[in-house]
This record gives sequence, C-alpha cells and structure tokens, in this order.
Amino acid sequence: MSGVLAPAVAQERGPLRITITDGVIEPLPFAAPSFVAENGAAAEYAANITRVVAADLAGTGLFREIPAEAHIARVTSFDAPVSFPDWQAINAQALIVGAVSASGDQIVVKFRLFDVFSGQQMGEGLQFAGTPGTWRRMAHKVADAVYSRITGEGPYFDSRVVFVSESGPKNQRVKRLAVMDYDGANVAYLTDGASIVLAPRFSPTGNQILFTSYESGFPRIYLMDLGSLQVQALAQTEGNMTFAPRFAPDGRTVVFSLERGGNTDIYALDIGSGQIRQLTNAPSIETAPSFSPDGSQIVFESDRSGTQQLYVMPASGGEGTRISSGPGRYGTPVWSPQGDYIAFTKQNAGRFHIGVMRTDGGEERLLTASFLDEGPTWAPNGRVVMFTRESAGAEGQAALFSVDISGRNLRQIPTEGPASDPAWSPLLP
Repeated sequence: MSGVLAPAVAQERGPLRITITDGVIEPLPFAAPSFVAENGAAAEYAANITRVVAADLAGTGLFREIPAEAHIARVTSFDAPVSFPDWQAINAQALIVGAVSASGDQIVVKFRLFDVFSGQQMGEGLQFAGTPGTWRRMAHKVADAVYSRITGEGPYFDSRVVFVSESGPKNQRVKRLAVMDYDGANVAYLTDGASIVLAPRFSPTGNQILFTSYESGFPRIYLMDLGSLQVQALAQTEGNMTFAPRFAPDGRTVVFSLERGGNTDIYALDIGSGQIRQLTNAPSIETAPSFSPDGSQIVFESDRSGTQQLYVMPASGGEGTRISSGPGRYGTPVWSPQGDYIAFTKQNAGRFHIGVMRTDGGEERLLTASFLDEGPTWAPNGRVVMFTRESAGAEGQAALFSVDISGRNLRQIPTEGPASDPAWSPLLP
C-alpha cells in the first residue's frame, strides 16, 4: 500500500472509494455518531462499540474521524432518514449509522454505511450477534466491513496477535507467551514464565501455535493447542537444538531449523506421523523458513555467501535462489498472505530496518529505521506489518509497532510491559 488518493465524490467523480496509489493526500473524513441503544441494557455497549469502530478506522491512517462536537445532525433512530445535507456541511464523506440491543446473554449490533455526497447506502446493512464478552469482536467486524467496502482491501481488525510478554530487569527477563486482540486489548497469558520462550507462530486455522522454549535447557520447538493450552514437544532429536518453526499453509507440516554437529539446516516435520525430512544440506547456517501462501516455495535466510541473505527454494527442498541484493544483512523473511511481498529484517550501516520486497527480490523498500527493529509479521490482508522495536541503552525495552507497507502510519501497539516476537493470526472465524 503505497498511499491514498482522496476519494472521489459520487455522481460528480464516481462512487466513494479510497484507491491505493502512489500519492498521499488526506485521509477520508468519516462520521460515526454514537450507535443507537435500542434498550437500556445496550447503552454502555453502544458507546463502547462506536469508539472501537472509529479507533479501528482512524488507526489505519486512511480515515479521519470528524469529532462528535462538530456534528450538526443527531442519529436517534436506526431507521430514521439520513439528513445528508447536514453531514455534507461538515465534509463527512462516509457516514456509519449503527444500533445495539442487549437482552440476557445476547447482544445484537447492526449498521449501515452511507456515501454522504451521493446520498446512497454502500452495500447492504449487516447485523452481528454474540455474547456480552464478544462485543469488541463485533465492533471489529463492523469496522472490517466499512474498511473493505471503501478500500476494496481485505479485512484485518477481527484478528489476534500472539507475542512474548516480558517483565523483570533487562538482564533477567521473565518471558511468557501471551495473546491479545490486534489492537492490544484482551490480553491472556499462555505460559507461566518458568522457561524462556521465543518466536510463537499461529497455525493457518488460528487454533494452535508453534514456539521455541528453553524448558529442556536448550532450544526446542513445541506445539500448543489454544483451546486446552496443552503442549507437546515436536521433532525430539536428543541433544540437538530445534528452533524457528513455522506452519505450512495446510497446517499439517512444520518447517524448522535443526542444529547437528555445529551445522544448522532446515527440516520439515509431518505432525501426524512425526516423520522428518531434510530440506537443505549446506555447511552454512540455514534458518527462518517461511512458506509461500500456496505452499509451493519456502523463503529462508542463509549465510552461505558469507553474509546473511535471503533465498527461495521449492517446498521440497534444494539449493535455493538468492533474492536479496542490497548492502547489509537480511533475515527473518516472511511471505505475505497475498503472496506478493516478502517482509524481512535488514541490518546495514549500524541501523536495523523492517522492509518488504517482491518475491523475486525486486522493488525493495525499507519501511522503518531504528536502533533495533526485527521480526516482521503480516496482518491477514497483507497491508500492515507488525514487528519488535527495542530502544537503546541499559534501560532499553522491547515494544510492538506496526507500519503499513508504504512505510507510513508507524504506530506503537499498547502492551502492559515490554513485548516482543509478535505473530498475527488469520482472521477469526
């Protein structure tokens, strides 16, 4: 996503739409008057859902919310006619009208999206129902629908992020696996911090995670079921380190690095049978494998050329073709869900960067620069990247940041304490 053109006005300049192009003008102004509470029990939910919807959209950098105090019209009924001139007068180009009802253990949220200058509804109205504990998910689903209708891009708000939550002094950090909503809310801890844990990764269905743990005294890969929190060790090879695991798109195969006799290569494990296959065979260090979305190729990092670089090989293994060509060292490659880009960490001239390139190595673009940026992970729609940024100095801490693939809209993700190693889930079902 390399920018945003101002949306065209309906009738005069076409239907309301944010077009992803090379130029950046202004974010699209939208109004989200407080959703109507259709009964007394829904009042607090209505206010909270409205705020989450607006925050999701404004947080993309593509939209700008017109504050409530600037509104001329008031929405008091979901079915009341919209006074479009009142919204045109404050330059709202999109209007979100919603309502919430609550009864017992169910909440119902419904909304409509309007193109203000054409006076037309955009698509059909939608309705979501759930329990009180899922009100934030319903808000994210509303925002996802609005985002997709206006941008034409896939949704990503209704998703989660697994990460490493850190606490304690810098030289004695306690590290626990944790999972949260994409925006930092609803944090739940998955491990107790008794062992160092690293690099969690979601399964394609989002119900399992892979991670590396030092529970045995040296790195080994594990599989956790998120429903039961039960954990099993994978690829148990006595006395050998295993690390950097990642699922294949089918969810049945795991690729990972295994160290034997001081040499590290990439292997594939069939989870069902436990069978292991070696995919690379070189005296250099091969690690950080990541599948293409169609499962046909794997990108990985290797120092076979003398410095850390990126290579692509068939999923069945082989020598691979180098795709990185710029100055510096490249690592932690991750194929985008859309299959069009590979994100990576780059170290050059004393700075760390998060970057993206085409799958053949073309069009390399650095999105960030800092003392230490590393470990990118893709949003489900392939338009936003989250990563770890660590500040310098003895008091430096790790934090989670996100940036769109144009390099704009850099934002810190709120967490209770230091956090690292994020991995984005697929869209929730």
